[in-house]
Amino acid sequence: QVQIDESGGDSVQPGGSLRLSCVVSGDTITRRCMGWYRQAPGEEREKVATIWPDYGTTDYSDSVMGRFTISTDNGQNTVYLQMNRLKPQDTAIYYCAAGDRSSASCQYEYTYSYWGQGTQVIVSS
Repeated sequence: QVQIDESGGDSVQPGGSLRLSCVVSGDTITRRCMGWYRQAPGEEREKVATIWPDYGTTDYSDSVMGRFTISTDNGQNTVYLQMNRLKPQDTAIYYCAAGDRSSASCQYEYTYSYWGQGTQVIVSS
């Protein structure tokens, strides 16, 4: 059973940076999609970034492109989300997700069967 543990959420001023970490246990992160999603109060959950760890293939939402970077340490079974130039609209709970090995459609939320509990990011002055 895949288990996911996120960390790194904090309160930060606009323009600041944070790095979120996602440690996966119970199975490896390779040969599956890994993703970061977020949900702001009163909003639907939305994709932030996804990665196929074996090749490092990434995909980003338009709202974070150029500011956020998703990466992995496959040996440590860990996925990172480096967030720079943070904006108040980035305030949300950030969730790490792992996909089933049956799907390589990393851009679709239905691919992800395993979710963490989330880590809170607040961007405010």
